[in-house]
Amino acid sequence: MILDPISELPLMEYINLHSEVGEQYRKHRFDLVAAALFNNFSRSQLQKWIKSGELRVDGEVRPADYRLKGGETISMYVERMPEGDWLAQQIPIEVVYEDDYLIVLNKPKDLVVHPAPGNWDATLLNGLLFQWPQLRALPRAGIVHRLDKDTTGLMVVAKNLLAYSFLVDQLQARLVKREYESIVYGRVEKSGTINAPIGRHPKIRTKMAVIDHGKEAVTHFRAINYFGGFTHVRLQLETGRTHQLRVHMAHIKHPIVGDPAYGRTAPVVKQTNHIYATISCFPRQALHAITLGLNHPQSGLAMEWTAQLPEDMFELVRVIQSGGDND
Repeated sequence: MILDPISELPLMEYINLHSEVGEQYRKHRFDLVAAALFNNFSRSQLQKWIKSGELRVDGEVRPADYRLKGGETISMYVERMPEGDWLAQQIPIEVVYEDDYLIVLNKPKDLVVHPAPGNWDATLLNGLLFQWPQLRALPRAGIVHRLDKDTTGLMVVAKNLLAYSFLVDQLQARLVKREYESIVYGRVEKSGTINAPIGRHPKIRTKMAVIDHGKEAVTHFRAINYFGGFTHVRLQLETGRTHQLRVHMAHIKHPIVGDPAYGRTAPVVKQTNHIYATISCFPRQALHAITLGLNHPQSGLAMEWTAQLPEDMFELVRVIQSGGDND
């Protein structure tokens, strides 16, 4: 039996999650809706749980192609077994906060979060398993959200099933505060909200795009400072779609500096040779997860962390702010 390390009461040995089916999913297949509502799990794994009856509709076992009516509750009650044969590797991890339930870390650039084709090892997940071997028993080693390879900043990782389920619920309920800072092209209005659905790019399958039938995606933004033809901006996620901030800023014609996928249509900005050289050589999207806030899974108390801009973004801001003065 797994024991709560603080209270010595039994912890969950099961993942127990529930999600209500919105009206937008009326007449949609059960398996496809489950993949949308429980997107921290792979579709193949969800299919297995549907077949085994561990994933149900209003408490009833239904086939994968069952058509939903809207308003039902999809429930997951799954006993967890160790996940996969991922390799544990010693990778430096900057821990901002840790207790018996959570790890809050500051992810560096050039680090993939989860193994995938082309990056089967040397990921954050491999490093987590080396430092915390017990995470192997959790879905995705306790990872409940991701940052792109070259986006830096704060992430939270669950250390047990209680914390994992609690954090997934908070993310789905949009209760986790995730704020970013970025440098974007152009002069962004003082503040606003981008509400534009995101889905797979219709022609380039490695990219995402704003499309009519995409998933709901909402981003709030606020300008911090203006530097000539650039804006230092604070971005807040309400939803968490793949590449959301990068896609949304490009959609409103203010792509993120250094973005290799979505910044190619950046507007022409008058700039000195030094600024031009700095921006041209900036090796990644200038995007940093600066603030993370959530309710603690054991105490319920609100907690918040910040991580200052990394050195490369700090220098980018300095150069742009100085107008290209080398001094």
